[in-house]
Amino acid sequence: MSEADRLVVDIRAAGYEEREPIIRDVRFQVQAGQMVGLIGPNGAGKSTTIKSILGLLKYREGTARFGGPSGRYAYVPEHPVVYEYLTLWEHLRLAAATFGMTEDRFADRAETLLQRFRLADVRHELPVKFSKGMQQKLMLVVGFILEPDIYIVDEPFIGLDPRATKDLLDFLEAERARGAGILMSTHVLDTAEKICDSFVLIDGGSVVAEGALSEVRQAAGDPQASLFECFLALT
Repeated sequence: MSEADRLVVDIRAAGYEEREPIIRDVRFQVQAGQMVGLIGPNGAGKSTTIKSILGLLKYREGTARFGGPSGRYAYVPEHPVVYEYLTLWEHLRLAAATFGMTEDRFADRAETLLQRFRLADVRHELPVKFSKGMQQKLMLVVGFILEPDIYIVDEPFIGLDPRATKDLLDFLEAERARGAGILMSTHVLDTAEKICDSFVLIDGGSVVAEGALSEVRQAAGDPQASLFECFLALT
């Protein structure tokens, strides 16, 4: 594992039951400052891959290693997870306390993120009453507050309006500049094509193409194809 690696995935097989693999031979890397798009149709194995990386599956043959100065990662799930009786601010404080952030650092970081994602006015309200889009923004803020070396973000654009999407993209770009790596699962292929450095295209539980867009195009047999056209050709 090199100094630049933030995540190295080498999964020979993984699944929800012992010796019953859902994914096979999934191998890729995410390096410092790199954004990798995890792409594939529904049921292709993207969620299983993420759960395997996070160590949430009963059965896994292989490894997923986290690197970077702290070795810390943040996971932003597709479906928001909120606590019924905690305010937005209390959600953030809980996340910060889990990783031992100082009070000063927490307050500064939280304020910056709440302003960035336009949640400052609802900081003392209960997210269980928020819209899906606002809950999704809360999940993003919880993940970003930790300043990890690697982000694993599952379908981050669902429920976000155009302004919130722009806020997210700007913040991801800033985190890349800081040296964080980003693994992002998404179906928004036109956006992924514009912002990702590399892609892992999964179908039927295995990687069918991996690398920069030029390499995905080569696998699809069309040097001029869009990511969407490559998706259709390969899955």
